[in-house]
Amino acid sequence: MSKGNDSISKTLTVVILLCLVCAIIVAGTAVSLKPKQAENRVLDKQKNILVAANLLPDNATPDVIQQTYQNLITAKVVDLDTGEYVEDIDASNFDQRARSKDPEHSINLTGEQDVASIKRRSNKALVYLAKDDSGEFLSYILPVHGYGLWSTMYAFVAVKPDANTIINLNYYEQGETPGLGAEIENPKWKSIWVGKEIYNDDGEMAIKIIKGEAPKESKHKVDGLSGATLTGNGVQYTFDFWMGELGFKTYLEKQRQGA
Repeated sequence: MSKGNDSISKTLTVVILLCLVCAIIVAGTAVSLKPKQAENRVLDKQKNILVAANLLPDNATPDVIQQTYQNLITAKVVDLDTGEYVEDIDASNFDQRARSKDPEHSINLTGEQDVASIKRRSNKALVYLAKDDSGEFLSYILPVHGYGLWSTMYAFVAVKPDANTIINLNYYEQGETPGLGAEIENPKWKSIWVGKEIYNDDGEMAIKIIKGEAPKESKHKVDGLSGATLTGNGVQYTFDFWMGELGFKTYLEKQRQGA
């Protein structure tokens, strides 16, 4: 009896059955967790938008984040070519990353246009409008992304109602070198951006990341990241693109003109 149970066929049967049971458990767990993962992605995005707008409450719980976002943030879709809001698209269901991969809803950037190395640009983009508890408009929050040394770097840029002055820069997703390029998420470096103006008096994109320390009185120059020149170049190119003609420039011009 003992000899029969030690046969190769029975051993293989047990191994296969065990693998099958494990596969079913893993697949079932993955499927059951998908809604929670999607919920957490939405929550993380809301949190980072609130951080960019300087509206994230201290020690915010998920419920507080969701409530604060719903009360103070309005998402809208903008046609990047016209700078006009697109009212017939529900911003809450708009997936800009997916749109940028769809040839029907995006453009393929030429080498000259693709300074941020993003390959394609969605024809429409999300913007977020922040207000305070009394309903007074506080800022535009613009999603931007561009390639650094190792990764595509995603950020939100919050801009004052003058549609030019930066309130905050919040890099929240990147895979740059820890301690070097990843310092784009360092609050100390991000604080340098506060008060910088995107455009000069002629309406030209004027943000410039320089080597070393920028003059404190400069409206447009930003300190470079020590030891992370290529990541810094990626941030520069991200601003060149997204604050330029193919990005949010037309939209921001319309806002400055009160259109």
